[in-house]
Amino acid sequence: MDIVLRATAMFALLYLLIRLLGKRELGQMTPFELVLLVVMGDLIQQGVTHNDFSLTGALLAICTFAFWALTLSWTTYLFPKTKDLLDGAPRVIVRDGEIVTANLRRDRLTRDEILSEMRLAGIARLSHVAWAILEPQGKISFIKRDDECSEQRRNDEGVV
Repeated sequence: MDIVLRATAMFALLYLLIRLLGKRELGQMTPFELVLLVVMGDLIQQGVTHNDFSLTGALLAICTFAFWALTLSWTTYLFPKTKDLLDGAPRVIVRDGEIVTANLRRDRLTRDEILSEMRLAGIARLSHVAWAILEPQGKISFIKRDDECSEQRRNDEGVV
């Protein structure tokens, strides 16, 4: 029973830490952040199992983590109002070609990170973006301006 209580406490702590650390995808992590996650995993294991290296102890810890992950998943499914609280909400970071600085600060994103993600999405200029939205999973969705799409279609059709 001791392992289940420690695993529950570690799950709650880990959940809060990940929420506080922000919305970064694994591919966007710096090498230091990746090493930090590996070290945290080892520290969590030590805190959960303590001196119990038995198979039963490991199974209890894993099942406890799985139970709480499943519980949170079902909670957001059954009670949609809890989704924003538990999973986070999408946040607008670019509106009509202008960066929403307050939202960048809130998620600790830089202008260079936004521009880099734009280039990866095939968008050359900030002025071509109608909306950029930071999704709860850490991805950035870009929606091009309608006038840019219309202009592109005219150019593709040979109409000048």
